[in-house]
Amino acid sequence: MLRYALQTLRARKGGFIGAFLALFCAAALVTACGILLETGLRGTIGTERYAGAPVVVGGDQNVHQVTTKEKKKGKTKTKEKAKPLGERVWLPADTAAKLAALPGVKAALPELTFPAYAVTGKGQVLPGVDGKPSYGHAWTSAALTPFTLAEGAAPVGADEVVVDRELARRAGLKPGAELTVQSTDSPRTYRITGIAAPAGGDLKQQTSLFFSDTEAERLSGREGEVAVVGVLPKQGVSTAELAGQVRKALDGSTAQVATGGDRGPVEFLDAAKARIKLVSMGGAIGGTSLLVAILVVVGTFALSIQQRYRELALLRAIAATPKQVRQLIGREALIVGAFAGVLGSVTGLPIAYWLHGKFVGFKAIPDTLEVTFSVFPFFAAIGAALLGAWAAARISARRTARIRPAEALSEAAMEQRNFAWGRLGAGAAFLAGGIVLLAVLAALRTEPASTPVTFLSVVVLAVAVSLLGPLIARIAVAVLGVPLRASRVGGYLATANARANTKRLSAAITPLALLIGMACTVFFVQTTMGAAATEQAKAGNKADWVVGSAGPGVPAQAADKLRRVPGVTAVTEVVRTSVRVGLEKYPAQGVSTDGLTRTWDPGVTGGSLDGFGDKSVALSEVAADNLGKKPGDTLKLTLGDGTETELTVSAVYERGLGFGDLTMSHALVVQHVDNPLASSLLVKTAGDGRAGRGELQKALGGLPGVGVLDRSQVEDLQAEVQQSNAEVNYVAMGLIIAFTAIAVVNTLAMSVSDRTREFALLQLVGTTRRQVMGMLRIESALVVIISAVLGTGIAFAVLTAFSIGMTGSASPAIDPWMYLGVLGFAALLAALATLVPGRLALAGRPADVIGSRQ
Repeated sequence: MLRYALQTLRARKGGFIGAFLALFCAAALVTACGILLETGLRGTIGTERYAGAPVVVGGDQNVHQVTTKEKKKGKTKTKEKAKPLGERVWLPADTAAKLAALPGVKAALPELTFPAYAVTGKGQVLPGVDGKPSYGHAWTSAALTPFTLAEGAAPVGADEVVVDRELARRAGLKPGAELTVQSTDSPRTYRITGIAAPAGGDLKQQTSLFFSDTEAERLSGREGEVAVVGVLPKQGVSTAELAGQVRKALDGSTAQVATGGDRGPVEFLDAAKARIKLVSMGGAIGGTSLLVAILVVVGTFALSIQQRYRELALLRAIAATPKQVRQLIGREALIVGAFAGVLGSVTGLPIAYWLHGKFVGFKAIPDTLEVTFSVFPFFAAIGAALLGAWAAARISARRTARIRPAEALSEAAMEQRNFAWGRLGAGAAFLAGGIVLLAVLAALRTEPASTPVTFLSVVVLAVAVSLLGPLIARIAVAVLGVPLRASRVGGYLATANARANTKRLSAAITPLALLIGMACTVFFVQTTMGAAATEQAKAGNKADWVVGSAGPGVPAQAADKLRRVPGVTAVTEVVRTSVRVGLEKYPAQGVSTDGLTRTWDPGVTGGSLDGFGDKSVALSEVAADNLGKKPGDTLKLTLGDGTETELTVSAVYERGLGFGDLTMSHALVVQHVDNPLASSLLVKTAGDGRAGRGELQKALGGLPGVGVLDRSQVEDLQAEVQQSNAEVNYVAMGLIIAFTAIAVVNTLAMSVSDRTREFALLQLVGTTRRQVMGMLRIESALVVIISAVLGTGIAFAVLTAFSIGMTGSASPAIDPWMYLGVLGFAALLAALATLVPGRLALAGRPADVIGSRQ
């Protein structure tokens, strides 16, 4: 049977190209997503600052939860789960002294890390190297890299600083010059005492400024604590031996000991968190693309087998058993799947690197997280291609192999008009499943939970359309047949063809409807969320002015100055963070409590913000429902730096998308974040002579990078941030849309290319080439119209359910121009995939085509 399968493939290469392309694209996507997934699970995060310290000790960056289950016979099962925290967890300062006393330790150097940015003479805040962060440290920890003085001397006094060589070169700084630094406090001017250079060349991920130990401790705001302790060994002591001594000394504490490649996550917390994000994105893209691939490949194989009905009918007529036919088709599929899987898996590697580069460019993941892969994604892709090909072939060949020889010959000549009741039943089941998923989606109120269900709903409804396609096509042709007859020849022929070949029409409709449905869902999920968040933030912001910063943030000095301006009635400082309640993560903010209700209205639906203080917390309705809390209840939570606290719920509000799920006092949150500077200030003015932008900006004086914005400017900035976040999803899901687009072209081209004899016969009975092309144009328009209605219906149903769950409104935000762009792109694909093969099919002489072997 394998020999016959190879002979068939050699003889009908064109008939299998469509299936090969579908499987090739599926394998490439699976490989790329698998590599992203593996990078997230075990990707290498290189270290820079701690390259000179073989052993690094940091805080436990996870919150833990232990659950115990009672099993049979009195046994218990204990399970521990851990989730990462949003801020750095600091260590007691005496950790360094404890480790310095160990026999194998040459030095235990405490590290302090905090934001510190150089300011030019014109008041411009300089970003770190290549736009990356800039950090301040104590000079004591310079040896961890190691940094050594290239010029000048170490900082000793509180007004002295050493800058790294890259910053000195970029800003034209020299020892003896004065430099203003914006750190965690008000900007301060320091005297540059030296230029430091790292041993291995300039750092590429950060800029470093070094202060005296006393000044660094003041700027860190963490008296009696250190960020990290770097441990240097005595001569002759190995890293493994040193790490063993350190672990033994710290036994019983939560401190974590890192060596080798594990030092990177201690230095770059964002890279460690990006691993989780990459696993999530890789899994979501991979899972969705696999479902789409199965749907597309099944449709492609069904069309391929449908085009071979005459050949398969002859096999049945000469006594081939159903089992033999199934084996033949299965082996053909496996051969095609093997070639497609191998080539597609190799192609997936550059796609993975391209995706990684795009995510780095969008700052979704840092470039310190290096692409990591093994053979498993490639084997998984080949296995998926083989399994997908075999399953698609078995499903598609089921009816062909089962029917009697006489029926096979009859059906090869003319498509049967009766319905396959099993197919209709399966279609109805998938439609019911899609409706159930929509009901579930409408009840989900968090983005991580709703996103996978959203795209699963699209695929399930598309499967229902595929299975119910012949019935849908018959109904659609009956409805559209009347206006199509306005074109007497082309319209009549197109209608007759569509009515006689509903399976072929259904095969063309399914991928195009999936393309429109998936594209609209990807685009308008983002616009729906963005519009709801913008609208809530706009409605809840009662401030007349908003103060923002082009640097690390707005210092507390700015709020103090503004409060003294005549006409200013309230200034609210806002600082962003995230917290954990149990293992659940919630976006949170800290706000100044004085005059809070004059600048901020989150839409309180329960309780009150009156008397909101340092022991209070306000919850969004989503968070309150998830946690089962109401005003007056006590809430235990873990702040970003791992500090546990207990607060009283004072209010529940409805505008959680605009302001986060938890709101606490600024005084509490600012003590537990890496960057205590405010992300913004909300300023309320009153009176006839209310303060304007000029007066407020003048009051801010020489604070670098701090500016006054009106509400429209704030809304524009929010829209830019949302667009930047949406671009990540556009790129990720765009690959699936591209795959579906290829499937559309593939399916339509296969469908048209197989009709050369039909076109030749039409020409022999008097139809002109122009009339045949007119028929194809009308058929293409028919496919686009039906697909547009079905795809739009799928997308609208899914988006409505998503909007109900996430925003509480049944009106998703749809950009009409973007929607028309999707339809235009789909129409262009359908036209090209129909008319180009059509012209090629009409190139030969009709008599020669009719006389040729099929």
